Amino acid sequence: MGNSSHADAAAFRQAAVDGQVGIDPDHAETVLNKLRTGKDAVEALIQKSEELATPPQIGANPVGNAMATKFSQRAGGGGESYTDALRNLYNQYDEAEQAITTA
Repeated sequence: MGNSSHADAAAFRQAAVDGQVGIDPDHAETVLNKLRTGKDAVEALIQKSEELATPPQIGANPVGNAMATKFSQRAGGGGESYTDALRNLYNQYDEAEQAITTA
């Protein structure tokens, strides 16, 4: 999955490491609190997403079984899953937090 948002967050962190970004310390704490709140919320969703990986009961036939497996994989971490999207978002929050802390 292409993710330019993650690349942008990583570039922001690198710019902070390189000294290209500065943050007013009085405002940094406010931003960090918001980032950490978002990060915590996403982490909670990742933990709950494990429940979504339970295959739904949609029929004991080949089509029902195939669809149940597909839904389970999409929710629980296979391919372009909900869980993978949440992990990407968590990583973006983490990159931004590191950038603000560094700056």
